[in-house]
Amino acid sequence: MTQQTAADTDLDEAQRAALDADIDALQQGARTWSHLTVGQRATLLRAVRASVAATAADWAGTAAGSKGLDARHPLRGEEWLSGPYSVLGALDAYIDTLAKLAEGRSPLDGVTIGRAPGGRTRVSAFPLTGLDRFLLSGFSGEVWLQPGITPDAARADAGLAQRTRGGEGGVGLVLGAGNITSIPVLDVLYELLAHNRVALLKVNPTQDALVPVYERALAPLIAPGFLRIVRGGPAVGAYLTAHRDLVHVHITGSAATFDAIVWGPSSGPKAGATTRRRRENRPLLKKPITAELGGVSPIIVVPGDWSAADLAFQAEHIATMRLQNCGHNCIAGQVVIMSSEWAQAEQFRAALRRAYAAAPERPVWYPGSPSRMQQAAEDYPDALVLADRLLIEIGEGEDAAALQTTEYFAPVLGVVELPGTGQEFLDAAVAHANDELQGTLGANLIIDPATEKSLGTGFERAIADLRYGTVAINSWTAFGFITPTLTWGAFPGNTLDDVGSGIGVVHNALLLDGVERSVVRGPFRPFPRSLPVLNGGGRLTILPKPPWFVSSRTAAGVSEGLTRFRAQGGMVTLVRTLLRALRA
Repeated sequence: MTQQTAADTDLDEAQRAALDADIDALQQGARTWSHLTVGQRATLLRAVRASVAATAADWAGTAAGSKGLDARHPLRGEEWLSGPYSVLGALDAYIDTLAKLAEGRSPLDGVTIGRAPGGRTRVSAFPLTGLDRFLLSGFSGEVWLQPGITPDAARADAGLAQRTRGGEGGVGLVLGAGNITSIPVLDVLYELLAHNRVALLKVNPTQDALVPVYERALAPLIAPGFLRIVRGGPAVGAYLTAHRDLVHVHITGSAATFDAIVWGPSSGPKAGATTRRRRENRPLLKKPITAELGGVSPIIVVPGDWSAADLAFQAEHIATMRLQNCGHNCIAGQVVIMSSEWAQAEQFRAALRRAYAAAPERPVWYPGSPSRMQQAAEDYPDALVLADRLLIEIGEGEDAAALQTTEYFAPVLGVVELPGTGQEFLDAAVAHANDELQGTLGANLIIDPATEKSLGTGFERAIADLRYGTVAINSWTAFGFITPTLTWGAFPGNTLDDVGSGIGVVHNALLLDGVERSVVRGPFRPFPRSLPVLNGGGRLTILPKPPWFVSSRTAAGVSEGLTRFRAQGGMVTLVRTLLRALRA
């Protein structure tokens, strides 16, 4: 039991007793978990996979309905991909890792390991299966480890807590995200597998409707006491973060919420005490905490010689980075950085305006987002108002500080310009993103194959210089989020007092130690323009338009089909889905 404090006075005795009972059950579950072999844990995950597959349709439908997307809305497919599809992929990857460990092998057996700039080790973590090579041809992903970690050390340390049996990790608290429905589940899995901690999941109130779905999907973890799911607002969160029987906290949310947990309230009668604690480095929270907290993500557009089709496609790409889930994403691209000396700059601006305006309308549903949009409109009164969204084009002499330091978490996109072309522009854009934009979670970069080739080793050096936890080249960093064998989290180096985009990583199904970042690479041109005869040395892909694009006409059907195929297999399902994809 924990002593009652002022923070939990809104909870009555029955509520506290119910939470304590859940924690007591989890403590017993932690002892049971510690005695399971790696093989038994893999078997358990297979049972979880079956129950997630059985609830996939209900999961996606409930999530879409809670966000105001009716049965005919073209963007309903987002809830299939960012919900059950992501979890099924993670379970498959974790099962493979555990199976290797159970056989006495490293999770990196069969995985290509090489060198990256700056003395780093590079793990080629995607694709690892023939099916992924086919369906997502043109896309690849690497995990870069921190400088000094050798390939041999990477192999030896892969597996984290699963490399040793019998260690009891206790009970951790997961404060679930409120925007993407797979996040709470993925965070629970990482607690179990990376740290041997069973988990108490407090669902964000925005996802209360999904609790019955989660309970069915995760029943194999709930029954033996490895997971409990609770609802509640700030009072429940305060009670649990202070609970002495919870050994760790993981949060996906905002830096303001993190600071309130660690240091105390920043306003009101207790703000003075919070200031003193910070000054004296005396955190209010007495247990370790990890966090994923978002930020302002750049989209660097390197100037080149683009066709009209290139301009249109990449404009739709950028619109997707901002407008997927209505911009309520910690990884939504927010600031386009482009060259003022690019001969096609005005053409690209026009294409971006068209693509941004043409995306399907949808509700701005996340709490607080309308007020942040209003603040953006007040900060930039000349912004273009396009349906339910804002496009801010920073003019000469206009202050970009608010745009670059405020995570709007809403459909607000900005464009800033820097001088230069080629390597000069790229280096300046990287420095601008590192120094002027808030956060280090993810950065996006768009470059045509001919320009990338002309930069040579300077391009790889620039990628290494980007201080972001995920870097996406001709892709969106969300591809890194949805790929379980990649890692997700801020660039290393943040502290409790200056948390930035967070501390630690999640996902990481290869269970790698010493992670610095993930690097995603995608095709600059879609099919059929990705064919070698047309592509100028770029990557081949079979996708005419990725299903996560907000401009995809068949996204809902393709996303559902891919999830059903991931869940149940079946060549008929796959062929039908691919035919829909070709009509995107």
